[in-house]
Order: sequence, then C-alpha cells, then structure tokens
Amino acid sequence: MHILVIEDDKTTADFISRGFAEEGHVVDVFADGQDAVAQAMTGNYDALVVDRMLPGLDGLSVVKALRAAKINTPVIFLTSVGGVEDRIDGLKAGGDDYLVKPFAFGELSARVAALTRRPPLAAEEPVLRAGDLEMDLGRREVRRAGQVIDLLPREFTLLEYLLRTKGRVQTRTMLLENVWNIHFDPGTNVVETHVSRLRAKVDKPFDRDLIHTVRGAGYRIEG
Repeated sequence: MHILVIEDDKTTADFISRGFAEEGHVVDVFADGQDAVAQAMTGNYDALVVDRMLPGLDGLSVVKALRAAKINTPVIFLTSVGGVEDRIDGLKAGGDDYLVKPFAFGELSARVAALTRRPPLAAEEPVLRAGDLEMDLGRREVRRAGQVIDLLPREFTLLEYLLRTKGRVQTRTMLLENVWNIHFDPGTNVVETHVSRLRAKVDKPFDRDLIHTVRGAGYRIEG
C-alpha cells in the first residue's frame, strides 16, 4: 500500500513510518496540513493517517477539503483529542475511523488494513436506484426525476447505504456502525439529523417520499 501520514510530531511520524515500512508499505510523511492537502489531492494513496492538531491547516479541515474535492481515500484520524464529541466531529468531517493516542501500532495497522479491504470501484454496482432516484457511483452523482441533487459526503454515504439495503429496515445502530463506523451509542441525534437533511433534499422537493420511518425500528428506502 501507499500510505500518507499527516503528523507534525516527528517522533510519532517516524514510529508510524517505520512500522508501515517494515510491513512492506510505501509511506510519505507531511507535517503541515496545507501541504498535505495538496499532496493528497493527487489521489495516489490507499490510506491517510491524519492527526487533528496540525500547523497550516488542522486535521478536520484537511479531510473536509479532500472530501469536498471528491477525494475518497480512506482516512483514519490518529490524535490525542479523544472525547466522544471529538470522535463524532472527526467522522462527520469525512473520516472513516478514529484512533486515540497513545496507541499500539498493531492496532493502527489492523485498522488501516480493514479500511482498505473495500472492493475496488470497478467492482461496485455502477448505478443504484429507487423509483426515479438514481445514484451514479462512478461519477458520485445523484439525480431524481433527472434533477441533480447536491449531497455532502456523509449524506451521500448514508443514501448509498440505504439504497444498497433497499426495502429493508435499517436501525439507528446499523446506521451508526455502517455509515459512521461508530460501534457505541454516542448519545447524540447524529442519525436523525442526517436523515432529516437527506429527506429535505431527496424527498421534500418531489411528490413522493422514498425514505420512510418505521416507528420504533428505524428507516428504509422504497421504490
């Protein structure tokens, strides 16, 4: 794998870089967030390891900039900022996983390996559909009744998961685990908020709802 490590603490960066190199991976290290964004924009990486506290541009802003530019390389935050709300902020910014310092390199390596086990884009179903709604995975484009719908990265991921499980009820826990990669109850309404925002874009402007609430159970998409 080709891994980009964005970490301004030289001791930590050297430790991570040496560990991945010993496993046979190629590692690039950047200490400045602004410089790291420009490097990551090349899209030539299999995974990014990102610290939260960086000079130039903080880790959250780095990942937000990449997601806004449609750079979907898997990201794991590696940081000493480890509160529940901090983790949620990291995942909402577009991170795929979150590991708190101090850490064991073996766990970091295992988490990066898990993130990169996703099927390659060519193996994905090119278009997902529900009624008159279409999601083109290759172009990362959503249309309903021919009208383009602009979605934020997390909204896109949420809609993709609902489309892939079309007709089946998805509980709040399932959504937290599969969309946010959160394996505990964060005690917030992050799921409800994002479903509401998604409905406002996907359903509200049209004459038929596709996303339905199943009382006491969760949500499903029909069509």
